[in-house]
Amino acid sequence: MSIEAINEQLLRAIGVGVSLVDLSDLRFRFFNDTFQEWFGEAELGQQLSDVFVGIDQDEVRRALESEGRYVGETSFRVRRRTMTIAMTLNPALDGNERVAVLVCQNISRIKELESMIDSYSMMVERNTREIKREKEQVEKLLLNMMPRSVYDEYKTFGVVTPRLYENVAVICLDFAGFSDTVRNQDASVVVSELNDIYTAFDRIGDQFGCERIKTVGDTYITVAGMPDPSERALQSVVDAAIRFQRYLEQRNRSHPIGWQCRVGIAVGPVIGSVVGVQKYIYDVFGPAVIEASALRQAAGPMQIVAPAELAELMGDGIASSPAGTVKIAGGESSEVVAIAPAAEGGQG
Repeated sequence: MSIEAINEQLLRAIGVGVSLVDLSDLRFRFFNDTFQEWFGEAELGQQLSDVFVGIDQDEVRRALESEGRYVGETSFRVRRRTMTIAMTLNPALDGNERVAVLVCQNISRIKELESMIDSYSMMVERNTREIKREKEQVEKLLLNMMPRSVYDEYKTFGVVTPRLYENVAVICLDFAGFSDTVRNQDASVVVSELNDIYTAFDRIGDQFGCERIKTVGDTYITVAGMPDPSERALQSVVDAAIRFQRYLEQRNRSHPIGWQCRVGIAVGPVIGSVVGVQKYIYDVFGPAVIEASALRQAAGPMQIVAPAELAELMGDGIASSPAGTVKIAGGESSEVVAIAPAAEGGQG
């Protein structure tokens, strides 16, 4: 058997489509069985563009002349499936005639895998974004429930160690006539009103370095001086309480429901910790919280009440006036004062 015959049998046996193309006119001179199977309508003597519709023969010639080869891809339908072929055209010599060997490889499976990888990558990227967004939402929710330092401890160790904080200033606030408001107003209206008010209180508290701990119905508790100690803790809660009142006064002028707050202020030790396992909440409790709650109950509408011994610590801009005595838990009575900006009350 001649070398030419052996080469022809080899070309017919390999799993790629092979053909010979005359470089003078880019017409087919030979193709193997695989090529003919893929391109069943191909005939010897046809030009390259007759089989590969859309191919630019001038571009093929330029690539062969400048780069010494032509590389491309083409896709077509074969029995309801899209087949993608990688084409490589390399010049060769056939005696004195210039021909090119066209090798066609079926890369359909590779393209399918690439498409699957791209789809998987997009899915992973989308899931990663969703996980990141959910994580940010959870972090935002937890930061609304506890101070950042407490959240950082919980995120790092999975638990929060109960801590005793000294000299924490506490505001305990509620609204006079709240039960009547609930009975006389639609539930959605009450919730919407409280949401607006508490949102404003949070902004005001942030301005003065206060950390809102929780709300229970119409009870609003915020503190200053924890988790980081502050020499201005008392002044911070006093300034915040006065701004709470001013905000409500302005709001009541333009809203049908008039809200009148009662405020108790106290300073002392508190314990801060996460309470609960499944439905947990960061809470503070202790002498200062108990005292502030008792003073709040003794306050009148739009009145801020504090222990008398704190009056001289509030600075020159605050006026105080006697407001009687209040019994704290344990039966002890404490003298209290009502406080207001100096321009609005007498000097204590």
